[in-house]
Formats: sequence, structure tokens, C-alpha cells
Amino acid sequence: MTVRTMPRPRPRTSWAPKVLGAVAVGLVPWVFVLGRSLPETTQVRHWPAAWIGLDLTVALGCATTSRLFHRGDDRARLSASAVAALMVMDAWFDVLTAQAGTELTQAIACAVPELALAGLCTWVALRNAERES
Repeated sequence: MTVRTMPRPRPRTSWAPKVLGAVAVGLVPWVFVLGRSLPETTQVRHWPAAWIGLDLTVALGCATTSRLFHRGDDRARLSASAVAALMVMDAWFDVLTAQAGTELTQAIACAVPELALAGLCTWVALRNAERES
């Protein structure tokens, strides 16, 4: 007769959630400081490089997620989560930095597929997580 033993629970790192919680609490007053101190407008150096870098990072994340997911590698959920976050951030900044009028309309139109990709990546991340449990 074989005796089945329960797997040992992983040891929990107790300091990590405490640090994350403290950062979350600390960011609340910081947001108010930023709201009062940041200028309404600003000029940005290397604007094209910032957006090109973001889009290349998204492309690399999509390629990585695709490859990992195709191979059945559970790490696909990690890259999918990162791409989802990047796409939400991309849509947010596209819309909020656009000039009123045609530029804003274009930014909103671009936000739709960006947020759809974020949704797809979230689905990939959650789908893989559900299969593990």
C-alpha cells in the first residue's frame, strides 16, 4: 500500500507584502504632491525614442508570449501580464497626451485595439493560471 503525502506548502516571504503595502500607502500622498507640483504642459526630449522603445517592448512581449504559450510554457502568463500592463499604459498616455481634435480622435481610435490586446493578454494570463490549479 502506497501512502500519499500532501505536498509541503511553499515557505512564504513575509516581508514582500509588507513592502508592497507600504509602497502603495506611500504613493497616495505622493500622487497629491505630483498633482500640485507638476506643470500643466512640458516639452519632452527624446519623445520619438520613448514611444518607439515602448512599441518595440510590446512587440518583444507579444513575440515572447506567443512562443511560450505555443510551447505550453506556464511562463507565458508572466509575459502576457506585462504586455497587458504596457498596453493599458500605452492607451492611457496616448489619450492623455493627445491634442484636442483630430489627434485626440486618433488616440481614442488607437486605444480600442490597444485595450483589446490588453484584454487578450489578461485572458492568456488567467487561462494559464486556471489550468495550473
